[in-house]
Amino acid sequence: MRRVSRITIAGVATAALAVTVSACGSSSTSSSSSTEGKSKGIGLAYDVGGKGDQSFNDAAYAGFEKAQKDFGVGGRDVEPTDNESDADKTQRLITLAKAGYNPVIGVGFAYAGAVKEAAQKFPKVTFGIIDDNQTQANNVADMVFHEEQSSYLAGVAAAKATKKNHIGFIGGVDVPLIHKFEAGYEQGAKSVNPKIKIESQYLTQTAQEGGFSSPDKGENAANGQIDAGADVVYAAAGLSGQGVIKSAAEHKVWAIGVDSDQYKQQALAKYKAYILTSALKNVEGAVYDLSKSVIKDKKPLTGEIRGSLDNGGVGLSDSNPTFQKNADMQAAIKKAEQGIKDGSIKVKTS
Repeated sequence: MRRVSRITIAGVATAALAVTVSACGSSSTSSSSSTEGKSKGIGLAYDVGGKGDQSFNDAAYAGFEKAQKDFGVGGRDVEPTDNESDADKTQRLITLAKAGYNPVIGVGFAYAGAVKEAAQKFPKVTFGIIDDNQTQANNVADMVFHEEQSSYLAGVAAAKATKKNHIGFIGGVDVPLIHKFEAGYEQGAKSVNPKIKIESQYLTQTAQEGGFSSPDKGENAANGQIDAGADVVYAAAGLSGQGVIKSAAEHKVWAIGVDSDQYKQQALAKYKAYILTSALKNVEGAVYDLSKSVIKDKKPLTGEIRGSLDNGGVGLSDSNPTFQKNADMQAAIKKAEQGIKDGSIKVKTS
């Protein structure tokens, strides 16, 4: 039977990388002398936007990096290419598996078909996919999250922070996964103020159009929402969210980050005073735990692994001192979190 497992919190560590190039996109490789005769280590294939998005992909990289250091193994992380096909994704995973990496992890729901095909070809390799649970294979871990729960808390924070009773949501791509972020955010905000005005916009209909990888699109969308009166804007848009944060800072209104604690991201440091909080998704822990199960425990995790408020898989960051010191906001968030955990609050997913 396939197991359902829980996600634990993993910290961030560093490892040296040497750059190399593959036919399936640029990649980085690191190695350890302790891996002779064993798995080469961890294979990681990034989603649209790639490493450096200060959000989703970088969270996966943090788990990949920490696992290499803690378990004394090597690894190879591979970037996506522009306008790539599903066949390109499949070949990327097959190349990693054939080279001896185990586990091999696809970052993002776009890898669903690729993971399914590669897992069939390499039944002795453990594959992981983040943000999809449709694979249903014995050697695949489907790592998914209750994004709507952390987004609900973000909505509560936004409703408590706004001075105009007017907030915004920007989704990268109009797909069911991002609908969960929007649904939770809207429900959370309306739990504080049922009459609050919420601007909502998706940047593109497909990922190929750049919804997750275009900071300029995010900035333009945020400019429009702020001009319309929103003074808190939440983006679930990957790399495009950097443009939303830039716009919020320039207009001196609040931004709410996503996936990683964006207040702490070096590339966003000049904007951090305007990053109220971030709706966290423990992608780092998911990558780390799957790697640990294969490399150290020798008992690979498989089946659906779902992160929630209960197990620390999702949450809300508190790095910004302004956020920490707002007693009214903190009380409302704590009450909402307890309600979600005890089941008295049922968070919508669409």
